[in-house]
Amino acid sequence: MAEKCCSSNIEVKPIENSCCTSTVKSEKSSCCSENKNSGNNSISTLDGENSSGCSSSNSKKESEEETSCCSSKEQAPINTFTNSISSVENVTYRVNGMDCSSCAVTIEKGLSRLKDIIEVKVNFSSGKMQVVASNTNALIPIETEIQKLGYSANPITQNKKLKTYNIEGMDCGSCAKSIENHLNTLPSVKNVSVNFSTGKMKIEHDSSVDDIISEVSKIGYKASLLAKKHSNQSLQKPRKEFNLVIFSGVLIAFGFVGSLINIFPMLSTILYAIAIVMSGYKPAKSAFYAIKSRSLDMNVLMSAAAIGAALIGEWLEGATVVWLFAVGTYLQNKSIERTRDSIRNLMDLAPPEAWVKIGTEIIKKPVEEINVGETIVVKPGEKIPLDGVIILGETSINQAPITGESIPVDKTIDDSVYAGTINEHGSIDIKVTKLVEDTTISKIINLVEEAQEQKAPTEAFVDKFASIYTPIVFILALGIMVLPPLLGFGTWGEWFYKGLELLVVACPCALVISTPVAIVSAIGNAAKNGVLIKGGTFLEKAGTITAIAFDKTGTLTEGKPKVTEIKSVNGSEEELLSIAFTLEEYSTHPIASAIVDYANRNGIKRYNGDSFKNIVGKGVQATIQDEIYYAGNPKLFEMLPISLADIKKHVQELQTKGKSVVIIGTQNKVIGIIAVSDTIRETSASALQNLIQNGVKQTVMLTGDNEGTAKLISSEANVNRYFAELLPEDKVDAIKKLQNEGHKVAMVGDGINDAPALATADLGIAMGGAGTDTAMETADIVLMADNLEKLPHTMKLSKKALRIIKQNIWFSIFIKVVALVLIFPGYLTLWMAVLSDTGAALIVILNSIRLLKFKE
Repeated sequence: MAEKCCSSNIEVKPIENSCCTSTVKSEKSSCCSENKNSGNNSISTLDGENSSGCSSSNSKKESEEETSCCSSKEQAPINTFTNSISSVENVTYRVNGMDCSSCAVTIEKGLSRLKDIIEVKVNFSSGKMQVVASNTNALIPIETEIQKLGYSANPITQNKKLKTYNIEGMDCGSCAKSIENHLNTLPSVKNVSVNFSTGKMKIEHDSSVDDIISEVSKIGYKASLLAKKHSNQSLQKPRKEFNLVIFSGVLIAFGFVGSLINIFPMLSTILYAIAIVMSGYKPAKSAFYAIKSRSLDMNVLMSAAAIGAALIGEWLEGATVVWLFAVGTYLQNKSIERTRDSIRNLMDLAPPEAWVKIGTEIIKKPVEEINVGETIVVKPGEKIPLDGVIILGETSINQAPITGESIPVDKTIDDSVYAGTINEHGSIDIKVTKLVEDTTISKIINLVEEAQEQKAPTEAFVDKFASIYTPIVFILALGIMVLPPLLGFGTWGEWFYKGLELLVVACPCALVISTPVAIVSAIGNAAKNGVLIKGGTFLEKAGTITAIAFDKTGTLTEGKPKVTEIKSVNGSEEELLSIAFTLEEYSTHPIASAIVDYANRNGIKRYNGDSFKNIVGKGVQATIQDEIYYAGNPKLFEMLPISLADIKKHVQELQTKGKSVVIIGTQNKVIGIIAVSDTIRETSASALQNLIQNGVKQTVMLTGDNEGTAKLISSEANVNRYFAELLPEDKVDAIKKLQNEGHKVAMVGDGINDAPALATADLGIAMGGAGTDTAMETADIVLMADNLEKLPHTMKLSKKALRIIKQNIWFSIFIKVVALVLIFPGYLTLWMAVLSDTGAALIVILNSIRLLKFKE
């Protein structure tokens, strides 16, 4: 384990136990002597018999005052970094998309040029990158820069100062920006990121949690620390806020009625003023802090419009503006909560407690207190609380929460089970294999949350557009208020009113919401159906795919050979299987295992055999009832003094169909033939047919098998095209060939063996993620089930999401254009402008959350 060496920021990796206890005067063995006279803290690595480092060269008394670290006899070389400050940030990232070691070099060179980055080390084999920076801010652009280089990265080391908060009350992305800007003005805050879609804030700060909550409340929002044990509790929206909205609406109604009957006109104005204060207090407070932090969010624009309306005597307009804004905001928040619930529902899947077997007793314990290796008991109908392996009992497990599979899976001793799945029938004892934070469901939740926080290209573009659009229209509104009346075109009141309308229209809320809510909804839907989409970028890519390449073995096929044909030549079929069972029982070859499994399933009894012998590359032999029997390929029997003329034609026919042939016989006769082959998955043909029906132009199979086998499998699997006799590196060339033909290509494989092809494709899809951590980490999209059943749903969902995003964007722009056009002829009123903004935002949200209910 690396230790910090005295006061310097150097990691020492000792070979033997070491500590900073002794004082050594020798220059050779010195470590970590401090230079008190010089501001230069540069460090050099000295390679000597006794590894020494960090000795200062500018002090005359260094040889007498050096402090020794690591007093053991033998030391490892010291890892040193040049820096000019006392604090160093060391963060490890998981890098996706690398397909060779040169990619690692590219990343190292690209990131080393960034300001305040001390060292970058990328390990291609493990897919990890270590970055050492002189300050935290230097790490902020890391992920963006890696994306520019064509890769993606996520930090995997915990920052103890980085905390996550739930934020309530945000109406759109500009609210998130206002919170960021305000908190960035605090000296104790190092960096902050607020995500409107997920309602979460990640912040690194030195102050207390209460201080952060207090600062957020000043801006008009509510923050609460996200704690693990409470993370599965849904947030309760305060009822008080809604009651105020209703009451202020009643006041406006009374004021309007009073103005119509013209009794005590001043009373109507007072009622409007009270309604403005009640509904407008929160946005006005938020607007104050937004202006203070130099933000132009919707609260600023709406508050300015309401105050301006009151100043020119349009009290009803002002009251209506803030009331409609409050109603729209409330409805938006209620709607957006539905998208956030998609993750909270996942969190509720695994029970918080489990029955633990301790000796003869069974005790209920919180899952956080259960360790790996302990035994838990799950009764019929209960949810499984932790990942593990069945050690007693057998049952059927409903794995739909993890894999999306609708049919329960039979499980027995030594089978793996996952937290959050449902035990349908028998009581089972499970040996825990993962802690609560490491379970498959926990990883799914973390990956989905990270995916929802990443901005898709469309979302990034819209945000940039909005950041330019809003200030331009704001300045234009101020110009319209002042310039026309100064130049003699109309009255001050007339143009001031038009300027207020333009302020409201300047709010791009619907446009900003158009993309992230759709993406969050789609990713949440996919997660419920057993598909992990790693971010909006990959969701958008999936919607543009025109060709999908599939690895054959284990993807289109089961990956496990099965007996497909039995032909008896001399004797009965049962006798043939009994002899084959006896011969193959002790072999570990996959073909032998297939024959043994078939015999066991069909209740075949084996004979007593001895003198078992493996014939390398050809088969096996054993003595049964004093006679030597053989099981092997045709090459083995060609060596024996018997004729294969009677079966040769049949053997060739089976081989042409891509089947492996096992001949059973003695030195004198052939007893029979058993054909074994890898079979197509039941779901493969229908899944590929659905893909073609939903707009995928090419389905392609990549295999190392011969032409004949490839042709047969491709016809069974409904594949348009195949590439046969491929080495692993040839699969990359096949992907590039498809890309050169103009296709956007997705590659489906197991996430490990097909890594180069997955990285080369426009979209990498891994299958069987429920049992493979590597697949969950490396691919862009992960099918949790070990079949292709959910792939068509994923492609349809992504296409639907793209359509909805486009609908939202064009609708938002259309509403803005119409509102802008109607301002100058005088057809647009202030309350209509507010309704067009909040109404459009609400319609966009409702349109987006349709993706939560989207089904196959």
